[in-house]
Amino acid sequence: MTTPIRREIGQVFIPVRDIHRSADWYGRLLGAEVSLPSHDDTIVDVPMEPGPGLALDANAPFTPDGPPRFFWWADDLGAVVAHLRDLGAELASDVVDIGSVAFVQFRDPDGNLLMVCARTEGDESAHTVV
Repeated sequence: MTTPIRREIGQVFIPVRDIHRSADWYGRLLGAEVSLPSHDDTIVDVPMEPGPGLALDANAPFTPDGPPRFFWWADDLGAVVAHLRDLGAELASDVVDIGSVAFVQFRDPDGNLLMVCARTEGDESAHTVV
């Protein structure tokens, strides 16, 4: 079966209340130099070895309804949306472009909020809002 969603976890999210305190703590825990918060002072990317990334997320409390705790990578979010519609998945968002990536959120049959992202640097298809 073909799918536009790669079987590659892109990022794992850890919910935090104080982004600066948490960035310092996780940096010390993992022996990593952590960047300054981005996305309106709510996200810190923690440097990791090759594989899924790790982000500290102070956007909102994590509940069973979301936000998603990880995402998959894809190259073409338009194809992802078409694939999700073919599957009858409930779309929870349009394609949203936040600058460095664009994403779409959807629910699985159990109501879990899931997300697929595409890098936007030089990728015009990722900028399309569906």
